[in-house]
Amino acid sequence: MSGSRTAACATVCAAAVVATLAGAATARADDTGSLTAQQISQRSRDALLGATSLHMRATGAFGGSQGGAPTTSNAPTSFDLTLDRAGNCRGSVDLGPRGSVRIVKRGHDVWLKPDAAFWKSQVPGRGAALASLVGNRYLKGTTDDPVLRDTTDVCDLDTFRQSISGATQQPATGLTKGKPAKVDGAEVIPITGTQQGRTVTLDVAATGKPYPVRISIAERGAKNPEATLRFDGFDKPVPAATPSAAQSLDISGLAGTSQAS
Repeated sequence: MSGSRTAACATVCAAAVVATLAGAATARADDTGSLTAQQISQRSRDALLGATSLHMRATGAFGGSQGGAPTTSNAPTSFDLTLDRAGNCRGSVDLGPRGSVRIVKRGHDVWLKPDAAFWKSQVPGRGAALASLVGNRYLKGTTDDPVLRDTTDVCDLDTFRQSISGATQQPATGLTKGKPAKVDGAEVIPITGTQQGRTVTLDVAATGKPYPVRISIAERGAKNPEATLRFDGFDKPVPAATPSAAQSLDISGLAGTSQAS
């Protein structure tokens, strides 16, 4: 399903934005606010890489990357995912007019619940019939199934961490530290840089571990961001509940679906 690939691309792109703001500084201090912009950015990256689980929400036009730099696409994408290093994940991906899909993943087991718009956009000519067949149930399968495999990257915290660790794109330039502020009720220190005509702002928790709280991307001079990524729920367990058998339809029951992806 290309929509799942779009979501995975958006997540990896978001990881690239985190790495873009991180430099090579390794200085440490007890007071995050006393550090330089470069040092705060690096500490935030290290804290994110050390998380065993997290909750991640993205809104905007995360479309992928070109030449290693984050870009945007015309169609907005948003996702709300809680994921961990053990391969567990829960949340949803919204592709605007192309539909949305709910995701539950426990290890290798996957449950997907696309809406009617998603079916129609991802399986032209057969989407309405498939939507009617599946109804208000989840598709159940494993990450070994080619139809469900595309959900693996978007729901894998280790893949996200590897994207951050291995990112080689051109880093943002002109990093500056702003005045302490509040984002989603948390005290943060904003770090701002520029990359390929865009302004990237990283809001880092001012107390406790210097986790990233919010990342925003905007055209230079724009008042509103094109895309925003929020983090919370660090090191908290992913909800363990999974859809019941009555709520699920095994993907093997959809003959020919794998050829439609």
